[in-house]
Amino acid sequence: MATITFDTHKFVRKLEEAGFDQKQAEGLTEAMRAAIEESELVTKKDLQIELAPIKADLNLIKWMMGALIALAIANFSKQFL
Repeated sequence: MATITFDTHKFVRKLEEAGFDQKQAEGLTEAMRAAIEESELVTKKDLQIELAPIKADLNLIKWMMGALIALAIANFSKQFL
């Protein structure tokens, strides 16, 4: 899974500039860092890897449906010849 880089010092500075005192800014920063650390983020590459087998299965199903439809049409047309 993906890793996010989180600049805690910069985040604390921005919170202090917005009016938070240092203790509040550091507490919120720690909470954000912990939440980001615990989350499982997915990248496009992760999704592509996971979805590749599903796409292959769908392509197989499309081919099989096409073959079944062609056989059904062939059998249907035989009735009129």
